[in-house]
Amino acid sequence: MAQANTYNPADYERPSVTVDVVIFTILDSELKTLLIRRKHWPFEGCWAFPGGFIGMTESLEDAAYRELYEETGVERESIYLEQLYTFGDPGRDPRTRVITVAYFALVGADKLRSPRPGDDAADVGWFSVYHPPQLAFDHNQILQYAITRLRYKLEYSAVGFQLLPETFTLRELQEAYEIVLGEKLDKGNFRSKLRKANVVEPTRHYRETGGRPARLYQFKADAVAEVKARRLFP
Repeated sequence: MAQANTYNPADYERPSVTVDVVIFTILDSELKTLLIRRKHWPFEGCWAFPGGFIGMTESLEDAAYRELYEETGVERESIYLEQLYTFGDPGRDPRTRVITVAYFALVGADKLRSPRPGDDAADVGWFSVYHPPQLAFDHNQILQYAITRLRYKLEYSAVGFQLLPETFTLRELQEAYEIVLGEKLDKGNFRSKLRKANVVEPTRHYRETGGRPARLYQFKADAVAEVKARRLFP
């Protein structure tokens, strides 16, 4: 006779699980992240990343999209979203044992809408990643981890193009990389590597710059497959 199932979930401690979303954009020639001011304890009045507890019937990714929309009004169709890391220090949340799955998201300035605070947020705004306000929980650690991941991904993937409009000049592309990496890049070397990577193509359009019109480029449709095989900027 088969042994009866004696498993009882109540016999085991169950930590709570949350999601937090680090969303980046480039505004005013600076890498910025979207923060919400917490309305309730703990860390009432402090700034934090959009996030919250996941529902029992939703996926982690769906929870990330939901929390981002509920707390800031940012819609899933406008962003690139990727799981970042799981943070689980036992003392990271004074309420109870909480494990958070962090995501990082990217949005181009051309897709930005004015964010609006949701029910759980007193305010919402964009802040420089280099001069953020005091952050709640372990969100400063999460921010630094997300910046490192973003910089690393610029080297081997086309993720940086998510921060740009659909068409752009080569100068704008280089400036975006410089802003994220926090360093100046040699123009000739950058463009040489860009040609070898074969991930952008010229359009028929130009942008007036006050001098010689600048050719507009776009991200190649097959570039995602291209960059999976090798580093974008070795």
